[in-house]
Amino acid sequence: MTSPAASRRQPVHTQHVEGFGTVTITPVDPVGDAELIHGWVTDERARFWGMNGASLELVREIYADVDRRDTHHAFIARREGAPVALFQTYDCAADRVSECYEVRPGDTGVHLLIGPADGAAERGFSAGLLTAFMGYVFADGRTVRVVAEPDARNEKAIARLERTGFVLGPEVELPEIDLPEVYLPAKPARLAFLSAPRRPRP
Repeated sequence: MTSPAASRRQPVHTQHVEGFGTVTITPVDPVGDAELIHGWVTDERARFWGMNGASLELVREIYADVDRRDTHHAFIARREGAPVALFQTYDCAADRVSECYEVRPGDTGVHLLIGPADGAAERGFSAGLLTAFMGYVFADGRTVRVVAEPDARNEKAIARLERTGFVLGPEVELPEIDLPEVYLPAKPARLAFLSAPRRPRP
C-alpha cells in the first residue's frame, strides 16, 4: 500500500504534445527536489524569479511551506522523464496579486521557470511546455481564466505568454509580503490573462 506522502509525488497530469514529446507534471517533493530547484533558481538566468541568493535550506523551507498550503501548489515538469521546468499554480483570491486587480471566480494564477537547457536552444520548447501546463490547469473544469504576473522587466517571458495566446493587462506593483514563514519583496509585474478554451456543446 502506498503511503499518502508518497502518493502526492505521483504525476497529476501526463500529456503527449505533438512534435514535442510526453510531459508529466508531478508535485514538488520539498526535500527530494530541493537541490534541483536550488540549482535552477540561483542561476543568473533566473534572476526574475527573485531567489538568486537563496540557500539550499531556504529553498527547502519555501517549498515545504508551499506543500502545506491548499491554495498554492508547486510541480516539477518532466519531458520524456527529464526534469525541465518548475511550475506553480495558486488561487488568485488567496495571493498578493488579489490586491492588484479584481479577481473573478475561477481565476488560477501560474508561475513558470524553465530549467537551463542541456544544449542549444530548441525552437518551440516553451510552447510545448505551456501547452501541457494549460492542459493541466484547465482540465479541472473549475479554472475559467489563467492569470500570469511575470516581472515587468522580463521581456522574454511576456513575449512568450503573448505567443501562447495570453492577453496583456496592466503593469502593477505586487506588494511586499513579510510573514514569519515567507518573505516576498515588492515587485513590478505585468498581468496577463488566458481564458479557458470553449468546450464543444454536447
